[in-house]
Amino acid sequence: MFAIILQQPVYAHRGDANDVDPCRIKVSNEWIHFAAYTPTFSENKSYCRSVPKVGMTNLVFDYEDKQLRHVSIEFEVTKEPEGTRVFYRPPSTSKTGTVEGAVDFSQFGAGNYLVHVTIDNNNEKVDTHIPFSVGIEGDESFIKVKKFLFTIGVCVVIGYLCFRYARSGKGGQPNSA
Repeated sequence: MFAIILQQPVYAHRGDANDVDPCRIKVSNEWIHFAAYTPTFSENKSYCRSVPKVGMTNLVFDYEDKQLRHVSIEFEVTKEPEGTRVFYRPPSTSKTGTVEGAVDFSQFGAGNYLVHVTIDNNNEKVDTHIPFSVGIEGDESFIKVKKFLFTIGVCVVIGYLCFRYARSGKGGQPNSA
């Protein structure tokens, strides 16, 4: 019973091709993986849809297919809803298949942001977006603590109910009356 209560979900990237990965951006027929790192706060933990803290953030765009390395791609990050540009990388190719940039979100504040990825292939532009937030969602470590405390609370309640049931004489023991 405790194994069911205490089991944790598994979070992984780049698994089965049919897995839903919220960090993937489909641009035309190709895929780009987006990740944000806040080394000051979380060392090497990556985020994509929700960066918990406002501060210096490293943005990483990985091309999942080698064909994209020969195509000119433009990256832009804007704060929404105003559309203020906070990061821009002009159209260029990437021989390594990885594009990196850094943004100090403390200059722009907590809020909603949008990544714009534009492929320019033979003068045909394809634009795709991925929304994310910075400093809005709670820190994941706090969420884990809340889950742990909830699990402990459920165990205490179940234990108390079992104890009460056993003391009431209905626990399978015949009454002495």
